[in-house]
Amino acid sequence: MDLFIVLVICLSCLIPFFLWNRNHAKGKLPPGPTPLPIIGNILQINTENVSRSLSKLAESYGPVFTVYFGMRPTVVLYGHEAVKEALIDQSEEFSGRGSFPAFDWIARGLGIVFSNGEKWKQTRRFSLTILRNMGMGKKTIEDRIQEEALCLVEALKKTNASPCDPTFLLGCAPCNVICSIIFQNRFEYDDKTFLSLLEHTHEDLLISSTSWMQLYNAFPLLIHYLPGSHHVLFKNIANQFKFIMEKIKEHQESLDFNNPRDFIDYFLIKIEKEKHNKQSEFTMDNLVVTIWDVFSAGTETTSTTLRYAVLMLLKYPEVTAKAQEEIHRVVGRHRSPCMQDRSRMPYTDAVLHEIQRYIDLVPNGMPHAVTQDIKFREYFIPKGTTILVSLTSVLHDDKEFPNPDRFDPGHFLDENGNFKKSDYFMPFSAGKQASLLSLHQGSVRGGRALYGGYSGWKRLSFL
Repeated sequence: MDLFIVLVICLSCLIPFFLWNRNHAKGKLPPGPTPLPIIGNILQINTENVSRSLSKLAESYGPVFTVYFGMRPTVVLYGHEAVKEALIDQSEEFSGRGSFPAFDWIARGLGIVFSNGEKWKQTRRFSLTILRNMGMGKKTIEDRIQEEALCLVEALKKTNASPCDPTFLLGCAPCNVICSIIFQNRFEYDDKTFLSLLEHTHEDLLISSTSWMQLYNAFPLLIHYLPGSHHVLFKNIANQFKFIMEKIKEHQESLDFNNPRDFIDYFLIKIEKEKHNKQSEFTMDNLVVTIWDVFSAGTETTSTTLRYAVLMLLKYPEVTAKAQEEIHRVVGRHRSPCMQDRSRMPYTDAVLHEIQRYIDLVPNGMPHAVTQDIKFREYFIPKGTTILVSLTSVLHDDKEFPNPDRFDPGHFLDENGNFKKSDYFMPFSAGKQASLLSLHQGSVRGGRALYGGYSGWKRLSFL
């Protein structure tokens, strides 16, 4: 009974504060549905399909509107014009990372994906420099992708043309490419440590996509201490951090300052150079989270895209045949495709772009935040306000992509059959926060080797 009285008192205090806060902001933030005290607009949003709910709200409130996830206002950008105006034309003002409580608790403001301010700028700049340096005088990322694609093709051939579920194998390949960049070495597909890493990464994605985690992010202070799947997520990531720390220790024991081998070596050297700078952003904790960011950004997204690619190839055999004919004509059967072939393979390029457009893998991207008080169109958005971007509204714009719900590589081809770029192609985001995902794009493009190197897609089936 005493606990009940305490809860009633707390709610009685919070409701007036919520109403005052909303009225104080009234007339400044973009319009939106009327939120309820404490829970906001949660009841008006289908947590199983947030993208569809946002689409319906956009019909009523326009391309820029406000919704409340709990007591926190979030400004939604819907449609290419609003998204471009914010993330590209005003990229600096919209370059902050929005609140994502579940992962904020894990990352603690470190790394690239969930950091902000100077820490984000320095870590991002240095990480991208490392990735570029990985191709200078050493085995390039393209070489690593080609080698891993060949390993994947060999593993697929071992199925002996019998029906199989390629999910596992399509997860191993991109994971190994990232591992070779970060840790220098790849793993055999039956390695127990490797399998555990893959399992945890896949489970993390499944958990983070659930309605429970949507509730956690809306009410973190309440949900955090309740039993639920978020504890499994935290445990999995703790195990991943442990694995990363073990790899870092191995690198410390064999580090050669004059011959960095991989991402970890470059970062360790940077830490050593700045060890006397107490304000340095390059610390061991930041290295661990940054590695986890790079690994997560490039692994599960790529493997999921490849699975969808196989599904599309099976569902549309005429597309598969046309792409395969182009690859055989340009590349032949005795070498792997390379990026230099891209300009001579417009149809294959269009297929890969259309797959990413059609599947709409990250419907609303990662949350952004404004870095200062800004006036956007006729609205005032206070510093720190979370910005949610509807990528679905851009990728499925019916003016840019006629019949957007139909899979058609022609969306990226002109009347002469040449590849046609589109400013609407934003599979993950746009602007400064999207830079790291170029690593994923490279891995997906490396999937061309699957088209040319393996001709048995018709014999695969999902079990």
